[in-house]
Amino acid sequence: MSTLFMARHGETELRSSVRFWGQTDVKLSALGIKQAERLRDLLAADNIDIIYSSNLQRASATAEIIASKHNNTEIIICPELREISFGELEGLTFDEVKQRYPEVVKSWTEGNPELSYPGGERLAEFSQRVSQFIPRLKTLPPEQTALIVAHSGSLRMLICHLLGIGTQNWHRLHLDFASLSAVETHSGGAVLMSLNNTSHLGGIN
Repeated sequence: MSTLFMARHGETELRSSVRFWGQTDVKLSALGIKQAERLRDLLAADNIDIIYSSNLQRASATAEIIASKHNNTEIIICPELREISFGELEGLTFDEVKQRYPEVVKSWTEGNPELSYPGGERLAEFSQRVSQFIPRLKTLPPEQTALIVAHSGSLRMLICHLLGIGTQNWHRLHLDFASLSAVETHSGGAVLMSLNNTSHLGGIN
């Protein structure tokens, strides 16, 4: 059995909480750094053998902050864990997307597996890309613990793949900034142990 911790990065300078930044390489904000430090403290007592991170800096910076309490733990950069590319939607708010691309919002909210972002990725392409990360996990020795630091979209898609629940359900999961989820992998499959834990973030503003 291997334990997989999954952490979403913190808030960003360009307000990822209200704008879709996808593969735009935005930095952590001061708030995001504080959130990452809370994740670091939450995980400080856990034995983490390896850390995997998206290659976008908001994720890799979060991973580095967490790793500061885990001496000699290697961070492996994984481009396949990047967030989905929103294409022409990058930088827009949800209201702006509704106004300019109502057909995208309709597909989005209905969980349409044919969803495609204009100038960006199709959902099927994104799902295939994230699935390319899974072979890395198969090399983990039993009883090892890994931390995966990435984005809301890629982590939700990864959870769907690991649990075998169908990637069309990715939009039914929710992950807050600097949240922590956990999955245990067994020879017969994976078990979701916790989802979107934010208990460590109280009092941050």
